[in-house]
Amino acid sequence: MLDVIIVGAGPVGLFMGALLLKQGRQIRILERRLNRSHRSRAIGIHPPALTELDRAGLSAPLLASGVRIERGVAYSKGKKIAELPFTGDPDFPFILAVPQPVTEQTLEQAVLALDSEAIIRGADVRHFADDGGTVSVRAASPSGEHTFTSRLLVAADGAHSLIRQRLLPGLPARSYPDSYLMGDFIDGTGHGDNAVLYLEPEGIVESFPLPGDVRRWVVRLGVSADGATAADLAALVQARTGAVLDPESNSMLSAFDVQSRLAGRMIHGRTVLLGDAAHEISPIGGQGMNLGWLDAAALAPLIDASLRGHAVGRQLQLFEKDRRRAAARASLQASLNMALGRPLPPPVMAARNSVFTYALEFPTVSALVERRFTMR
Repeated sequence: MLDVIIVGAGPVGLFMGALLLKQGRQIRILERRLNRSHRSRAIGIHPPALTELDRAGLSAPLLASGVRIERGVAYSKGKKIAELPFTGDPDFPFILAVPQPVTEQTLEQAVLALDSEAIIRGADVRHFADDGGTVSVRAASPSGEHTFTSRLLVAADGAHSLIRQRLLPGLPARSYPDSYLMGDFIDGTGHGDNAVLYLEPEGIVESFPLPGDVRRWVVRLGVSADGATAADLAALVQARTGAVLDPESNSMLSAFDVQSRLAGRMIHGRTVLLGDAAHEISPIGGQGMNLGWLDAAALAPLIDASLRGHAVGRQLQLFEKDRRRAAARASLQASLNMALGRPLPPPVMAARNSVFTYALEFPTVSALVERRFTMR
């Protein structure tokens, strides 16, 4: 019998697996996809998550692969209106930008180095049951159905988590009046390693450096952008910011709407919900993956203590309370980020930007905003 079954081999499930394997636990990570996705979606790794990755011995390859973003710069109507350093953390004075496929590959290699059989791909979980002492999971694969039994089950299967849907049917989601179109292009802006926000009356444009002289662009829209092309995104960016993008250099394009969902409980008997399965928030601000990693880092020692026979009921209650509070705080920050990017009449936008610029001149305000943006 296994110690832990993890459902989902995304960044959160892989990190959870690596932590448990380092404890000497017998695990299996069940992943529906046969292959890793090559789409570069989540890119920002914040200082608290870097600290936990470093403690687990996993930060070095990511640091070597990423771009260190040490400051954000805001523009409006072609003029720079504010700068914000991301240098408040003494150990990691930056936000690290790494394409998600690189992050997943790094974590997967770490897992397989500890147990070459830990990850089972093509395993589509169809059913699970908790008898009070063990959890059984039935998964379909190309070779047929397989049943796995473990002492604990961790659901890291994302925002559309089957396990959460079974445990919390009908959990409501909050929708927002925001849609986004984002894509990666060869960088010819001259912004270097800075994150850039263009606060424009038509809506915000965000821009982040990536390795290989690539830059991520995110444009806020009021309607869904399904079916949009790289040329469409390039045209929107140029119209709002003046930056010229080469559509032929586009390497990733994605349109998405925004919703949030917060589970009232993360712990259900011998099953724990982690990451987006427990708390789906807006990707604006890049907090979701980081939240999941911090969930895993807080849960791993409790799993270890529990499997060693220690009573951890009180600690699990505190874990759930703390992680739900962190998710609510991140969701609020994401909502504020989205509100900052919504269209405004030009006079109102100019007045708002002036207040924003003035406030950031005060060190206490700048430090507070920096802490919020870096999740410290």
